[in-house]
Amino acid sequence: MIARYIQAMDALHRACLIIASTCLIIITLIIPYGVFTRYVLNSAASWPEPIATLLMIVMSFFAAVVCYREYLHIGVGVLPTYLKEPYREMLGWFLEACMLATNLFMVVWGSALVSTTWNQWIPEFPIMSVGLSYAPVVIGGAVTILFIIERMLTRKFFQEPEAETVSGLTTE
Repeated sequence: MIARYIQAMDALHRACLIIASTCLIIITLIIPYGVFTRYVLNSAASWPEPIATLLMIVMSFFAAVVCYREYLHIGVGVLPTYLKEPYREMLGWFLEACMLATNLFMVVWGSALVSTTWNQWIPEFPIMSVGLSYAPVVIGGAVTILFIIERMLTRKFFQEPEAETVSGLTTE
């Protein structure tokens, strides 16, 4: 059963990566269009900037989910390195419980925000609800909860990121 859950999380991870990548590609295409219409045609298009902002929100939440699953999220690795078992595992459980609480907060209060703002409209896009722009908070929180459950099932709390996900460039 755990193997099937992990397979499903692999597929979900891939979908999140595709969504985040697609958002980045679209942003990369529409921002130059907005600059072109403003400075070359002297007739600024009103939609590229707000669409880019909305896509940035979507990209941020889905990319954060991907980074969490690939162990690329910001974390302090010094303390777990110096801890011995069972304290290291206890710290892992504690940190995942904190992540779970944070993401449950995002889902519960994000859902309330979405429902409260659902009947308000974005001025630049009268067909799009303001509530829809807050939906990535709820979706990102829910997907992260699924990945937290996976991490709790596998008990891989402090795993090093895989080599292909980490850049070979140094920052020194």
